[in-house]
Amino acid sequence: MEDIYVATAMELRQGALDALVLDDSARKLRAVQALDDALPVDCAAILAEPAHLPGRPAQPVLVAPAKLRSRPPRTPEGRAALLHALAHIEFNAINLALDIVWRFPGMPEAYYRDWIVVAREEASHFRLLEEHLATLGHAYGDFPAHNGLWEMAEKTRGDVAARLALVPRILEARGLDASPLIRDKLAGAGDARGAAILDVILRDEIGHVAIGNRWYRWLCEQGGHDPVAWHAELALRYAAPRQRGPFNLDARRAAGFDERELAVLMEGGMDSGAGA
Repeated sequence: MEDIYVATAMELRQGALDALVLDDSARKLRAVQALDDALPVDCAAILAEPAHLPGRPAQPVLVAPAKLRSRPPRTPEGRAALLHALAHIEFNAINLALDIVWRFPGMPEAYYRDWIVVAREEASHFRLLEEHLATLGHAYGDFPAHNGLWEMAEKTRGDVAARLALVPRILEARGLDASPLIRDKLAGAGDARGAAILDVILRDEIGHVAIGNRWYRWLCEQGGHDPVAWHAELALRYAAPRQRGPFNLDARRAAGFDERELAVLMEGGMDSGAGA
């Protein structure tokens, strides 16, 4: 019933919310793919928030990051655990993209359409990882995971500028730094398919971070804010995680970070005062 409803949604932001509440991962993926670019967008609508967001399956069990056990990727079990962690990141990324569409009214129509494209690409990444995980005899939910990405979404639920500054520009940008290292681990373990999936994810994530940068800068222009100073202010206010190297500067440049931002990042000041 819910799949049919989402697939026939009459408005894009409501459709995004309908997809977000779905618990089952397969149904969520189908709902995201059903969000048609031709759907109208009501930019001004203030949508009521359902209880228990986001929709997620009962598994994986969510634990504190410190309780996650490290497994060497050269073993089949360790490689499965790594792929599962990546799949969990992508599942959270689907929910984050859907949430940023329905939650924040008053943005231009292009903003909402940009993030629906992101949601669809994150869904594609999740599917690729899930299918590859199955070749190792595992499924999404088989390993515990943490909830760090969604915790930042909760912190920034009332502030679209903070959401854009701290999720795409800090948490997702960290993926630009980490992806080549993870890719090399998988390749070194003889997992050519896993390495190829990481290449796809890095390519697409550059575009996702670029969308975050573009709309963050749009808000800066609208409010007369200095992008670097406002970023530091928001990172401090919402206790964003400290950014640590090594940094993938080429990918960050491709994603729209300018040289001033990268210089501040390298100096350790882009998240000045933020908690670790």
